Amino acid sequence: MNLIKRKVILRFPPQSGDKPLSYVLVKDYDLRINILKAEVMPGKTGRLLLEMEGLQENLDKGLAFLERHSVECQPMEKRLSFNQNNCINCGNCTAVCFAGALSMNKDTWKLEFNQENCILCELCVKACPLRLFDIDFSE
Repeated sequence: MNLIKRKVILRFPPQSGDKPLSYVLVKDYDLRINILKAEVMPGKTGRLLLEMEGLQENLDKGLAFLERHSVECQPMEKRLSFNQNNCINCGNCTAVCFAGALSMNKDTWKLEFNQENCILCELCVKACPLRLFDIDFSE
């Protein structure tokens, strides 16, 4: 059994707040979910960064279920960018990255970015003096 992890940004329509969608993902599609970031307000469009783990077939079925319920699903990678070519390797961003996505290579003293660990907390955006991080978590 080969479990796969996938980070997805979900955008919920205002009327979906009364539906137990995450419960269905766990119960009916046997997915493990971890909410990494949430922006949810009653009566407004909600956004959720969700890490899902399960069999590929179940992940696909779970995402299809969400889309049938008017939830937009977008892979996290399409919403995150880092301009490494202009990086001066100052390390400011590593001081605020509690998720461990940013670190300094101890041999080369170059910044390394591990997108798998990123939870889109946005702290690196504020810490980078050159504003090289761009996180699009808007509508």
